[in-house]
Amino acid sequence: MALPRLGTVVLVTGAALFTRRALKRRIARSPLWPLPALPEPISGHSERRATAVRRLLVTGRTVIADGVVQLRLEGPGLPAWSPGAHLDLVLPSGLVRQYSLCGDPEDAGAYTVATRLVADGRGGSREVHEQLQEGQEVEVRGPRNRFPLAEAPAHLFVVGGIGITPVLPMLRSLAASGADWRLLYGGRSRASMPFLEEIEKLGADGDRVTVVAQDEAGHPDIAGAFTGLAPGTAVYCCGPEPLMDAVAAVLPEGCALHLERFSAASGDAAGAGSGPFEVELRRTGRTVPVAAGQSVLDAVRTAVPHVSYSCEQGFCGTCQQRVLEGEIDHRDDLLTEGERDDSMLICVSRCRGERLVLDL
Repeated sequence: MALPRLGTVVLVTGAALFTRRALKRRIARSPLWPLPALPEPISGHSERRATAVRRLLVTGRTVIADGVVQLRLEGPGLPAWSPGAHLDLVLPSGLVRQYSLCGDPEDAGAYTVATRLVADGRGGSREVHEQLQEGQEVEVRGPRNRFPLAEAPAHLFVVGGIGITPVLPMLRSLAASGADWRLLYGGRSRASMPFLEEIEKLGADGDRVTVVAQDEAGHPDIAGAFTGLAPGTAVYCCGPEPLMDAVAAVLPEGCALHLERFSAASGDAAGAGSGPFEVELRRTGRTVPVAAGQSVLDAVRTAVPHVSYSCEQGFCGTCQQRVLEGEIDHRDDLLTEGERDDSMLICVSRCRGERLVLDL
């Protein structure tokens, strides 16, 4: 009787292994399975979500300016990145914050980020400053790049304070290639301006860098930075919103403006001038009401609690979802015109009618 029982065990074990492998293949093809797969889905499949959450070790923590701390995060098999890219840091409390990569893209074993302490902020920078120490692990997602360095005959950078972080790798790249570039760098004081010594060395040849410390010389001359600007110059600006508004106001015709925001633009509000509507979640098979003044994100989370989001202000892009039906009321400054055709940021954008259908 032992042989028949042994044969039964072998058959059952083989069937279990086969089933397990089949399920893994099925889930790999559609992470939302067993929900129905839709044509060319974005939810769960976009390039933005394709980067896995990974745990990196904090191997360096340095105060590089007044109120600014730099972290070196090391780990194996890190995805490559290009100047302008950023990481999502999943902080110990569960908060998710975006920080620009300011290290060397050729350093394949580590990412470097820097953040300024914002005393009256939403808590992320304080957590980085007070809780992340050498020897700790931190979860990251990314990198992603919505602020890439474009090819152009010349580049002008207008930067305020911590806004230098996404720009620094661009300056290194342009300086190494011998390209035509200039930088106007402003801050409250020289002591508060990160990477100042390196930047002045990069611009020592050709008087490319202008540094304006507010406690010494007041506000920078934005209009003066555009004097004699060559047609086709790519203009990059990162910093406080008033700085970006000032740059946009004097931008010459024929020059492309590239902005990187660390906060939402003034007037962005999920509930401003909003009436109620409903959202069908096609994959989930549910329809949820969105009340006047309630964000789509908050309504969707009642049915899909683990939907991805971060800033809740429409500037990070984490909550982008594909829209299958309905007219979108876009309230962000992030998505491209192509992306606006069939997707939205559900933390701020809404519906112009009575119904939206999301691929979720």
